[in-house]
Amino acid sequence: MDIRPGDCLQMKKPHPCGSREFLVLRVGMDFKIRCSGCGHEIMLPRLKCEKRIKKVIRDVSAE
Repeated sequence: MDIRPGDCLQMKKPHPCGSREFLVLRVGMDFKIRCSGCGHEIMLPRLKCEKRIKKVIRDVSAE
């Protein structure tokens, strides 16, 4: 899966604050993502994160 820093991820299940949108801060073996609702930062293993992704929203103007 092609995910880059700056992408916005829509997850299958919401964060406890109610938001499904997360901003990608870092990629590698682990993903560091920030909740768009409350700003909480989370580190997840790559496999676990990729399974939870519903849709990748890429900012086209950044390319």
